Amino acid sequence: MTLTLERASVERRLPGPAPWLIALQGAAALAASNGVGRFVYTPILPLMHDQAGLSATSGADLATANYVGYLTGALAGSFAPRLVRSRPVMRASMIAMAASLALMPLTQDVTAWSALRLIAGFTSALAFVYAVGALLSGLRRSAPHLIGWGFGGIGAGIVLSGLLVLAVREVSTWRTAWWIATVLTLLLTAASWKLDPPAPQSAGAKAKTRPRTHRWFAALALSYTLEGIGYIIAGTFLVASITQDAPGWVGAGAWVVVGLAAIPGSVLWTALARRWSRPTLLASALMLQAAGIALTGLVPGSAGALVAAAAFGGTFVGITSLALALGEHLQVPRAVALLTAGYGIGQIIGPLISQPLLGTGYSAALLLASVVLAAATVAAAALRVRYPHRLGHMIEPSRLTRNLPPMAPLTGP
Repeated sequence: MTLTLERASVERRLPGPAPWLIALQGAAALAASNGVGRFVYTPILPLMHDQAGLSATSGADLATANYVGYLTGALAGSFAPRLVRSRPVMRASMIAMAASLALMPLTQDVTAWSALRLIAGFTSALAFVYAVGALLSGLRRSAPHLIGWGFGGIGAGIVLSGLLVLAVREVSTWRTAWWIATVLTLLLTAASWKLDPPAPQSAGAKAKTRPRTHRWFAALALSYTLEGIGYIIAGTFLVASITQDAPGWVGAGAWVVVGLAAIPGSVLWTALARRWSRPTLLASALMLQAAGIALTGLVPGSAGALVAAAAFGGTFVGITSLALALGEHLQVPRAVALLTAGYGIGQIIGPLISQPLLGTGYSAALLLASVVLAAATVAAAALRVRYPHRLGHMIEPSRLTRNLPPMAPLTGP
């Protein structure tokens, strides 16, 4: 016990940025690249329907363009890992993403909008993989409890984007919303400007010595891809669905609830992983998310919408952090980029399969998302079968705490 504590103390004194600074910079990068850069489209979508004449099917097409860009960026990071370990590339990606937001109000051409959302998706994927890698490699040993706070940046970005739309809808137009989102993205980019790149893969993890974990990774990849399908249907149409049956402010307010729930949600799931295995937690989070989205499709009204928004927000960032940590534990090369690519594939499939169901509203599409998430839960449950909690020097956190005696002293022989 004493040796473990001494090792942790030494790791905290290693040179480099303070752990809390890494967490803040990573949170800012995730807030910019995903919370605002990608997801601000969700609360702005109803404004574009009402003020810019955007149809429901065109809205789905814009979402698909963004997801194609996201998938392309994730694949680029998988096949060219140096891209997502390069700070200049990360910085350029964030600036290009902000530019794509700034150009949205300058046109009302759906083709131009699609191209801009494609750019936003591509650049956000590069920044996302970079930021996640920086958080996991920078905090895994020195301060693992801060990883959840870093991922909470996604929720913080969603809160900020939702609040800006709440404010703008009363005094201005959809164009102003995009410009404010641009400024917000640039401010968050500045806060993440000095985020150190992810550490390169250890030379000791060569293919000939790497454990064979591909069957577990396959189950994880399937579950996370299905999560991409179900989650993105809800993430794209949740606000528009609520706005159909409630005042406009309720829809934007629900998106704020999503973000507010995501911030502590990511921290909570990370903390629970110190007591329960990540495969079990992943299946539980997916089940809860499926139930929340089903509630939105089945129970109209503000109360049900806010409960569903809280369930959705409290799980989707946690699912991401759990899945990516599982991929890293399984020691599959470029696991974060590969899982992000699978997620991107799911995000393309989601709007495509839901689009035929949008003729009479969003309820049928949301119920479809719930069914897909139920399938993701089954795949995550399969991951639990003989899961390798110990792989060389990497041990699941739940196995570390499980071996500690009750009321273990902080120091002792």
